[in-house]
Amino acid sequence: METDTIIHNDCLDALKDMPSESVHCCVTSPPYYGLRDYGMDGQVGREATPEQYIRKLTEIFSEVYRVLRADGTCWLNISDTYCGTGSKGGYKDPKNPEGRNGQNVSIVRNVEGCKHKDLIGIPWMLAFALRNSGWYLRNDIVWQKGNAMPESAKDRLTRSYEHIFLLAKSQKYYFDALAISEPIAADTARRYMGGRGSSHKYSGEVPGQAGIQKLNKPRKAGEIKKSDISPVRNCRDVWLINTVPYRGNHFAAYPPKLVERCILAGCPKGGIVLDPFFGSGTTGLVAVRNDRHYIGIELNEEYCVLAGERIGGGYENKAD
Repeated sequence: METDTIIHNDCLDALKDMPSESVHCCVTSPPYYGLRDYGMDGQVGREATPEQYIRKLTEIFSEVYRVLRADGTCWLNISDTYCGTGSKGGYKDPKNPEGRNGQNVSIVRNVEGCKHKDLIGIPWMLAFALRNSGWYLRNDIVWQKGNAMPESAKDRLTRSYEHIFLLAKSQKYYFDALAISEPIAADTARRYMGGRGSSHKYSGEVPGQAGIQKLNKPRKAGEIKKSDISPVRNCRDVWLINTVPYRGNHFAAYPPKLVERCILAGCPKGGIVLDPFFGSGTTGLVAVRNDRHYIGIELNEEYCVLAGERIGGGYENKAD
């Protein structure tokens, strides 16, 4: 199977042509529901209802499940959508009649079960559908954007995060926790090396907690030495990563630093990373920089060219 390649095709058709258990990891961000119109027949994200959108993605990720190795993982970036207001259904901005920055013009979004201005709950609808289809739902990682875009809404908070779901094909899977570990706080090391009396409330059994935490076990000062303490801790599930500007003609590129964490933890060196919604090619770019291979699938030929130039390769046209 050819790697380090971009396949110009519908992602479902391209995935069906791939052999089973052939890639180590999938890192991807499908088009969000109802947000952008890329003007492509068969594009994901413009379905008539959220349920149709979820069914389409579930079908696609069933093929991703098939092509992943038994120890493979999928890192899925997704965000939510508000139920639109019907009064703006026919409105077009005279300054941007075709939509701004790839965003669709305002359209009616009458969603069954949702009131106007409700969050639809797309991320969790998708997560539960994928779990029901056989995936192990292992983490909901919060991607917090320190430089989130301002919003004009005056009756709710500004949105500043998106979801990254860590999904696994099996109970046991490849996961390099050390590759994305974090330094421990200096105060944690100091507390370990200090003494701990037996009279504090955490020195005994705590309801709902199995055993006594190592940090809280009674001990003399100096009993635990600095050399006994790991300098790192397990990565937390809130990632503060700023968006970064991208000069190319693509308006939804996620930051390389975000992709890097997923690849370092989810794919061994020399392994293959799949992205069925390749877009501007960030997944492939980060894979190559970290000694991994990639396979990208993209419906929009313009983006195939863009990604190929960005990474330094070409693309394979299978759309005809």
